[in-house]
Amino acid sequence: MAKKTWTEKRDTKKEFILKTIDKKFADIPGGSKMPITTPLIIDDYVKCIPFGKTGDMSTMRNDLAIEYGADKTCPVTSGIFLRIASEAAYEEIITGKSIMEVTPFWLIVEPSSKLAKKLQCGVEFIEAQRQNEGI
Repeated sequence: MAKKTWTEKRDTKKEFILKTIDKKFADIPGGSKMPITTPLIIDDYVKCIPFGKTGDMSTMRNDLAIEYGADKTCPVTSGIFLRIASEAAYEEIITGKSIMEVTPFWLIVEPSSKLAKKLQCGVEFIEAQRQNEGI
């Protein structure tokens, strides 16, 4: 079986899960409601960041928690799904989509972050896109 592309991983039809956690997890106290989103939910969130503006993981997690009636979004899956959305967008650029047609992941992935260093596009791509948007 062939390995899934990043785009296939992003576009998997899954539903978010709302969990009540028993004990403290990362920055979330025990007894909190925690949504586990999906790659498409993260992708849609990033698409809403306006040209020339930036977002951050903490704000995204809080915004999504509010949207799904919870306390704070899972930090682990949020990071994983942001990587999937970012890699899928870059994959689309490589296969011919214009920069204006893809999810602008460079607006939320900090060039200095661990995630930026892992992405196929490289830190330089993120920095260049931010510079193009006056960030």
